[in-house]
Amino acid sequence: MSRPTASAARPENSPARPLRADAERNRRRIIAAAQEVFASRGLDVTLDDIARHAGVGVGTAYRRFANREELIDAVFESALQRLIGLAEQALAHEDPWEGLVQLFFATGQDLAEDRGLRAFLLEGTHAQERAAAARERLTPAVSAVIARARQSGQLRGDIEPTDFPLFQRMLGVVMQQSRSVTPELWKRYLTLILDGLRHDRDRPTPLPHPALDQDEFDQTVR
Repeated sequence: MSRPTASAARPENSPARPLRADAERNRRRIIAAAQEVFASRGLDVTLDDIARHAGVGVGTAYRRFANREELIDAVFESALQRLIGLAEQALAHEDPWEGLVQLFFATGQDLAEDRGLRAFLLEGTHAQERAAAARERLTPAVSAVIARARQSGQLRGDIEPTDFPLFQRMLGVVMQQSRSVTPELWKRYLTLILDGLRHDRDRPTPLPHPALDQDEFDQTVR
């Protein structure tokens, strides 16, 4: 009687065999390198670029990830979980308005520091269906923060969850244009946006960053 092959002996729905320790180390090394490259250069890089940054052979990178899109998904899964966690923290804040402010400054910081995340979520430079799926996963938690601030009477009653991705896109342009001149400039404009959204504001909020002088403005828009 012939012996069954390994594939015949394993049920079709059995879990995939775990990676060997060295293979798992390489996978983590590639993901860490991709996080750094995407954050500094955006998504317009190749798997070969990331392999070089990770110090592994190109063949090793392609054994762990079939293509760049698969690696992008692996990198931004953890970023997406972090953003959802930030929304959950904001929802737990005792003050609904301060929770909203906390959320948008924290997410703004992530977007300002990570060009790849900004491109993935805001700029449409990755596969549209993947970016849309990521935003869909974020929406319930962010919507809850917005609804809570609106119900408390602190947020304008005519603001909807779909307004906020557009505010973030607007800030994304400021982040992109000013990153080499005044990288904290986006905080000034986020403060102005939030002041415009608050229903019960008694006085203007002090701005955390000065306006650009003429030279800085010229450098930013150049």
